[in-house]
Amino acid sequence: MNGERTGKSTCTTGIAIVGGGAAGAAIFGALLAQEAFDHVLWITGRQDDLGRGVAYGAARDHHLLNVRAKDMGLYIDADEDFARYGARHRPGSQPTDFLPRRMFGDYIQSQLSKRLRNAEQQGRCFTIAYSIATRLSAKGSGYEIMLDDGQIVMADRVVLALGSLPPRPLRAVSEDAIASAAYVLDPWSLTRRPLQPRRLIVIGTGLTAIDTILSASMRWPDVELIALSRHGLLPSAHPPLPVEPYPHQADLNAKLMACAGPASILAEIRRLLRENPAIDWRSIIDGMRPINARLWQALSLRQRRQFLRHIRWLWDSSRHRFPPGIGAIIQQLRDEGRLHVYAARVLKVDGTGPLNVSIRHRANQAVTTLQSDVVVQATGLDTAVSFAGHRLLGGLIQDGLAVADPLQLGLLARADGHLINTAGGIQPGLYAIGSLLQGNLWECVAMPEIHKAAHALAMQLNTHRPMRSMAIASN
Repeated sequence: MNGERTGKSTCTTGIAIVGGGAAGAAIFGALLAQEAFDHVLWITGRQDDLGRGVAYGAARDHHLLNVRAKDMGLYIDADEDFARYGARHRPGSQPTDFLPRRMFGDYIQSQLSKRLRNAEQQGRCFTIAYSIATRLSAKGSGYEIMLDDGQIVMADRVVLALGSLPPRPLRAVSEDAIASAAYVLDPWSLTRRPLQPRRLIVIGTGLTAIDTILSASMRWPDVELIALSRHGLLPSAHPPLPVEPYPHQADLNAKLMACAGPASILAEIRRLLRENPAIDWRSIIDGMRPINARLWQALSLRQRRQFLRHIRWLWDSSRHRFPPGIGAIIQQLRDEGRLHVYAARVLKVDGTGPLNVSIRHRANQAVTTLQSDVVVQATGLDTAVSFAGHRLLGGLIQDGLAVADPLQLGLLARADGHLINTAGGIQPGLYAIGSLLQGNLWECVAMPEIHKAAHALAMQLNTHRPMRSMAIASN
């Protein structure tokens, strides 16, 4: 395997982790910390930026976490929490600060290095393979994993920690536009462009779009910025300091759990805020975090579809907020006329550069065409595994080992991450963590959820171990 890092060579029962981002680092490190565990193989992909993934790799210092330092973590039992790490590397920072995402990437690598050193000193069995898993097939009572370097891994159990799927262009984008250098699928590559655009259009108004706008405005001070989304709603801002918890949150959560669907949940929250105008709505939304997965799981397929179509835009803006300082920058850009935000649907993106972007405005249904030197697709996380063109996931679905969520929110799975196969039962020994579980858990992509899920999954995998071995063979 490419660039192996290997612990003790005597290997017993095997667990393979596929994915080299933050979720992969969380489950790998959690397994290494177990007192008794199987040989663990971590298939990471490229060696660069191990554990950082997209979110904590290409970000610049002005790209801040949207979670306070005290609430970020990688391991439940970490020897140093992120807030303390941040204070050491940025003197004067507070646990309630929103620190740079890149700093959290540094923290991941620091914690991971410590886990690896401890594992080596204790003679634990592990291997890191800087290869890409291209195929996963059931083989006997385990799994055969084909790697891009031609080798094959035989593992008893597999954890998919794939993170972000490759971005797909919107259906409204023509082949000519896609082929042009003017249409940008990867927002993080934007500032590597050599020429300054006169106008830049960002498709999306969520947190990814905000990061894109910040980068473009700093790189090109004279560029005109336009952000488009169906509702034209930017994320809300966090307050400078944490809000006090709503004192009756437990009673409210019980009422929400008894609601008949997303419309009645929204109505209950609005009623409470209307009758108690002094309550900071952010405390209510934050207090729902422990029950969000159960609220989602209680919804029928029809209700989930209703939520995605009619309420998700409002939920995303309220739930996924940016730091208060970022909000001030965005408002200044709007006040100066450098940033315009439109509530509009993108009908077509065509041309070879500059591009023509046809939109239908939400307010009056008028159709207009905007010309732009650069168009950036910043619509956030893609979980549509049926259409992503991901070779490994496509093979799993084709072979019936996994099933796409009917709303294209990842893969069908149980709450513990165990994947569901085409027969409707659990697929023995096949798990996922992170974004692939959105269809079952809804909220599962942020580090506060991931590091808890990784700890629970590591304990589960360590408790129920089949007595077989891992082998590595040449193809």
